[in-house]
Amino acid sequence: MPRARKRLVFLATDTCLVLVSLYLAVILRFGYLMPLSYFATFGVLFPIMAVVAPFVVSALGIQRVKLHAIENDAVLRIALAAALLTFSAIAVVFLLDLPTPRSVPLIFGAVFFVASVTVRVVGLRVLQLFNDGAQDRLPVIIYGAGAAGIQLASALRQSVETRPVLFVDDNPNLHNVMIAGLNVYSPAQLSSLIPKYNVARVLLAIPSLDEKRREAVIKTLGDLPVEIQVLPSFIELMAGRGLETSLRSVSPDELLGRDKVDLEIPEIAKAYAGRVVMVTGAGGSIGSELCRQLINCSPARIVLFEQSEYALYAIDQDLTPRIKGRNISVVPRLGSVTNKQRVTDVVVEEGVEIILHAAAYKHVPLVEENEIEGATNNVIGTKTVADVADAQGIERFILVSTDKAVRPTNIMGATKRMAELVVQDVQTRAARTKYAMVRFGNVLGSSGSVLPLFARQIEQGGPVTVTHPDVTRFFMTIPEAARLVLLAGAYAEGGDVFVLDMGKPQRIIDIAHRMIQLSGRTVKDPDSGLGDIEIEITGLRPGEKLYEELLVDDTLSKTPHPKILRAEEMPLSEIAVASMLKNTQVAISAGDRAALRRVIADRVDGYHQQDLETIRA
Repeated sequence: MPRARKRLVFLATDTCLVLVSLYLAVILRFGYLMPLSYFATFGVLFPIMAVVAPFVVSALGIQRVKLHAIENDAVLRIALAAALLTFSAIAVVFLLDLPTPRSVPLIFGAVFFVASVTVRVVGLRVLQLFNDGAQDRLPVIIYGAGAAGIQLASALRQSVETRPVLFVDDNPNLHNVMIAGLNVYSPAQLSSLIPKYNVARVLLAIPSLDEKRREAVIKTLGDLPVEIQVLPSFIELMAGRGLETSLRSVSPDELLGRDKVDLEIPEIAKAYAGRVVMVTGAGGSIGSELCRQLINCSPARIVLFEQSEYALYAIDQDLTPRIKGRNISVVPRLGSVTNKQRVTDVVVEEGVEIILHAAAYKHVPLVEENEIEGATNNVIGTKTVADVADAQGIERFILVSTDKAVRPTNIMGATKRMAELVVQDVQTRAARTKYAMVRFGNVLGSSGSVLPLFARQIEQGGPVTVTHPDVTRFFMTIPEAARLVLLAGAYAEGGDVFVLDMGKPQRIIDIAHRMIQLSGRTVKDPDSGLGDIEIEITGLRPGEKLYEELLVDDTLSKTPHPKILRAEEMPLSEIAVASMLKNTQVAISAGDRAALRRVIADRVDGYHQQDLETIRA
């Protein structure tokens, strides 16, 4: 229920309690139900108090006190309200000269105070019973029934993830005592209490413990089959240590600035069911998510092709438990996409039918500094895999591309545009294979994206670095990006370029503000110095654009999905692509960075070549 509506409910409840309390006061004074004849003499007191009550309650802010925050201050406010209402009733009786016994307003005030407090305590208890009955809340034991433990129990009662079930404490005077609604037990009873309450976590809530004593307690708890978490000491809290884990992780969906795109459609599962699918770059951000989502499409086999041994190991370990009980096999294969023989061997041995080509160097500043390797992997690697797909009669080949390929100002975007041109060219001669490209914007949460960078900077206390206050980007989540790639495979007709309608581009600095706020911090004001995290403008990096585009041309056609569009873009001629590839290979073989940039400037529309004198030798 919205907070404003809750306040209205409390205000209405207190107003009703005023009338009920006034009626009960009359009954208590006379000892029997008030006859209707009494209303003719001093019944006017009821409507007057009904009008006065909301003003008194609102003035003291009683309706704003949350149920979970009923404590001394709230009770004192209710007592003050009862006193003001009592004096108001006395004033009305005196001014109107009503034949009301003098004791009625006094009894009325006392009854209202008891009723108002009772209603809130009962309401809080009912809510706690509902929360405690939730099956998906993790039961926890709090070690320490002192002030910190009591505050922790109060906070956990409002949590949707956990619920406190009992206290344990070393103080024998507290044993078998109920504190904050929870029983207190001896630590010696933990071994029997843990299975009884199905507890998986013990929270050590004694911040005043010295380090030696804390280690001793943790060592004792270490023999029990539970997870142990420690509340930071007051010194650690004041020093800022121990707070990192309290920061809430920011969901990429919260940063999109738009609704998630629903890409759950039957065509995806049908396109991959029972097929052998190879994912190149399977250990990367997009590649690994592609593999995870492919499992739900029930392919016969997923071939993981990756040049990084650790990345391949990690995704293989991640997928192994996910395929249990499913008729799906996962085959990890080490190799580079630039090694034609290795790619051919894997495709032939595994009987690959569909290739999802996600292998690429994508970090703009790194590729800008290492353009030879970037072109080798992104251009020659794509050409190699695309040719193998054609030679082996692969059914479908999907290239994962980027919006940075459109009129690029950096080597990474330029090499991805060259990869698109290569795929379009191969399609013109392919006998069977359908080739398609998927172009999307920045993927939140992927390696090198702003999300992990900003999260790390916020965790370290700032500053959060933004290159320019006006720089904008299109954004999507990793699941959206992976789903779009799979869907492109289902819609591919040959030579397609698919783009996702991602709404309006967003300013990076707005993303930074949102992440800081969602992490429970505030942005530091540069003038006053107030706030937690500073945002620092560092200047545009080499090759970085203020804004990105999704289309080379403005021609779009629809697909069966309203948010997925097919771009109509003219490919280069076969001779032009062959010349581009030949000159690129010559530049790569010679290690000639300037020559490579000249090839890019000649063949990639919109590329802005930097002054060659600024390129480091």
